[in-house]
Amino acid sequence: MQAFILAGGFATRLWPLTEKRAKPLLPLAGKPILSYLVESIPGDTPITVSTNAVLAGGFEEWQKTLDRSDVSILIEDTGHDDQKLGALGAVAQWITEQHIEDDVLLLTGDNYCGFDMQQFIKTARPETALLAAHDIGSKEAAKAFGTVIVGTDQKTIEAFEEKPQEPKTSLVSTGFSFLPASALPILVEFAKAHPDNVGGIFEELLRQGKSVDCFIFEEPWFDIGSFESYLEATKAFVGEKMLVDETSTMENTQCQGTVVLGKNTQVKNCELDNVVIFEDCTIEDCVLRDCIIDNHCSLSGIDLTGKMLRTETVLTQN
Repeated sequence: MQAFILAGGFATRLWPLTEKRAKPLLPLAGKPILSYLVESIPGDTPITVSTNAVLAGGFEEWQKTLDRSDVSILIEDTGHDDQKLGALGAVAQWITEQHIEDDVLLLTGDNYCGFDMQQFIKTARPETALLAAHDIGSKEAAKAFGTVIVGTDQKTIEAFEEKPQEPKTSLVSTGFSFLPASALPILVEFAKAHPDNVGGIFEELLRQGKSVDCFIFEEPWFDIGSFESYLEATKAFVGEKMLVDETSTMENTQCQGTVVLGKNTQVKNCELDNVVIFEDCTIEDCVLRDCIIDNHCSLSGIDLTGKMLRTETVLTQN
């Protein structure tokens, strides 16, 4: 088996945080989202991370921090979103050019899942695709996602719905799946006409009479695609407490909700409420609520609510 992780999106909804950084490399409780995923994959499974030329440098630096040597970075030669092969197109190109004939663990790099990846893999039946579906708990919440309809056995997928107005289920599709080697030729052919439709490969398998199984889980799942979802994921992951790196300091500061400080950050005389501050920042005499502050920022005497600040931002009250 081999693992292929899609991490080539430009994530414009999270700018300026993703202006020069890939979304999977955003820190979640002090660690890149992608690192949690890589750590969950069995050590005997080679991993390929697919990204684009603009963001390649960040992945190459991240690669140096890993404890495993079987992670390779596949760089797609594109400089803009409209030049991309498409997510499924990138998978198809990898399969074709690398002559992949193994089963494939196909994963999305900006998703966090709390389930046991080993258990997920063990659930897979020979010659049968497997898709992880999160029970989001309510049909109302499921309206914002693609849903998965399973049969009475609660295992075999019968159909999919894309953001339905009246969901029939609270099971939503995630970016985690297993494809048997026998499905790869179907994927390559399907990608020729549908290069952006990763989820569509499972509908195509059903259309061709192939079985697709569903792995249902209730553990935490975060699909981090916006400022709001990123902040909510941090709150859910960390809880209502402070998470301060050992290299950082906080002095005479009141904190509420979730507060995260990255490496080498100093905070003094502030009020913080649901705030994530990245690395090498200096924050003094500020009131920050529902904010995300990127690396190397310097703030003094500032009152901000609901803001994302790009790296090296300097704001000082006159």
